[in-house]
Amino acid sequence: MHDRPDQEFNSGSRWHRWEPHVHAPGTILNDQFKGLDSWESYLTALETAQPAIRAIGITDYYSTETYAHVCEAKREDRLQGCDLIFPNVEMRLGIGTIKGKWVNIHLLVSPEDQDHLAELERILARLTFDAYDDSFCCSKGDLIRLGQRSDPSLADPIAALERGSEQFKVSFDQLKRVYNESPWAQKNILIAVAGSETDGTSGVRNAADATLRQEVEKFAHVIFA
Repeated sequence: MHDRPDQEFNSGSRWHRWEPHVHAPGTILNDQFKGLDSWESYLTALETAQPAIRAIGITDYYSTETYAHVCEAKREDRLQGCDLIFPNVEMRLGIGTIKGKWVNIHLLVSPEDQDHLAELERILARLTFDAYDDSFCCSKGDLIRLGQRSDPSLADPIAALERGSEQFKVSFDQLKRVYNESPWAQKNILIAVAGSETDGTSGVRNAADATLRQEVEKFAHVIFA
């Protein structure tokens, strides 16, 4: 083999492990992380995973708070083997599946723009859910209010946030419109959709919904299989 400057580019395919859908302690729905050391255990598990994880999508429903927490850990010299950490905002479309669940859709957001969290919040605030003769936007404050309207006994904001996140459903048509009207979103967000029959497009099987399933899959850049 010749000793050429571009020799490294002729080494064939190189595979790196990406995990674009990873929840963290404190995730709004179905938090499986228990104990006072849950964050330490979580970060250690990511750091010691084999094969090594080179990119991680920190996932939460309608929120980027756990993403911000992981980024802070990265600045404190954790996850040094991971080259890319990005937010994955998970949402439920107002489209049911045969398993009695809702189709989950994800916003995979590039962190290259230093203002990506502020811009993302602007995008989310344009998504609304109408209920109780009112309109609620996709923000933490409105999700808490929605949860308390759904169950007035919920005085705890965390419990109300969880309840509101369970109730909030995103209109597919509205999501498409908001995305297509935002040059920033088109440049910085990839749309992913679950492919399973439980909470994905495979579960949209009624003949009357066939076109809707095709439209969702056509809109998505990524299908989680």
